[in-house]
Amino acid sequence: MNLHKNFNSVGVTMLLLCVALGLVAARFTNMPLIAVFAALVGCYFLFAIVVVDQWEKVAVLRFGRYRGLRGPGLFLIVPIVDTLSRYVDQRVRVTTVSAESTLTRDTVPVNVDAIIFWLVWNAEKSILEVEDFKEAITLSSQTALRESIGRHQLAQMITERETLGRELQRILDEKTTPWGITVQSVEIRDVRIPQALENAMSQQAQAERERQARVILGEAEVQVSDQFAQASRVYAQNPGALHLRGMNMLYEAIREKGAMVLVPSSAIETMGLGATLATVAIAKQQ
Repeated sequence: MNLHKNFNSVGVTMLLLCVALGLVAARFTNMPLIAVFAALVGCYFLFAIVVVDQWEKVAVLRFGRYRGLRGPGLFLIVPIVDTLSRYVDQRVRVTTVSAESTLTRDTVPVNVDAIIFWLVWNAEKSILEVEDFKEAITLSSQTALRESIGRHQLAQMITERETLGRELQRILDEKTTPWGITVQSVEIRDVRIPQALENAMSQQAQAERERQARVILGEAEVQVSDQFAQASRVYAQNPGALHLRGMNMLYEAIREKGAMVLVPSSAIETMGLGATLATVAIAKQQ
């Protein structure tokens, strides 16, 4: 932020106008001192006229003592006697902070990037209470971010970024309120971990998925075996149902065109297929 802005267009215009009027008056009156006096008046207006933008405030100091805030708009000061403080921008500002190789609660080194949204709500306090509030915000944010990382585990930082952001916002707002500054929100933009640890976590997740797949497969085998046990008890009490099931399996095997199935004669006799096929053949001949 600038301690003093360059000359504004209004002051420059007044200087040129005074010089022009002084030259004209000196020419008609043949008095060169009028031009000199007009130039001095123009220089006075050049330094006395101050223009402050809509979103800014500035403090006026008279012989080093605070006289009040000015702006936005145009106002006059007394050159040499009055001085201006830094211009305070009261719009919402964004500050990016980062914490590199900071240990979490479970001793994992992480790199965290965060974005701080803040604004000056009391320009008088921000000018009189702190030397450079922008640098103070940045340093305070980095310190608070490191402290918050040390109080959380890695899993919490990855899955609960919003909670971490609200905690940082509360800590910073308590610290900056006496400066006339409020922290509106804090957003955790990125949480990076070492590549070796990232690979280990990936392998761990893959192993966990494989374990779950094997558990599901084992549970399916148990359910299938239970169903087979129930079917065997039904077939034991009803041999006819077992024969029909055998015939259905044989039909499904030879249903495809061009399929060939070799069935032992003992299996045919067990299912009673010989008598069944002979009966069908005789019925076709008749």
